Amino acid sequence: MACGLVLAAGQSVAAYLTLIAYLARPAGPWDSESVAHSGFAAGLALAVSVVLALLTWVFTKAEWVRTWWYAVPAVLAVAALLRLTLLAPEL
Repeated sequence: MACGLVLAAGQSVAAYLTLIAYLARPAGPWDSESVAHSGFAAGLALAVSVVLALLTWVFTKAEWVRTWWYAVPAVLAVAALLRLTLLAPEL
């Protein structure tokens, strides 16, 4: 039960950071701060997703944690990586 709570809390944090990264839009060409904040949030979401994938690998030793738990950190990591690369906000 505790493993599931840790994973759910971590996935909520990663999802929130990814959402913040996608919601950050520059107000104009002078607003480089929003672009930096978006990159920071996406990078942090990517790091949290990697940690969650490792924790999931450790927690799958428990019988009730199935391999579908890998899907959430993988999707969040791909979303954060896309925001850092292809979908990065432009000035």
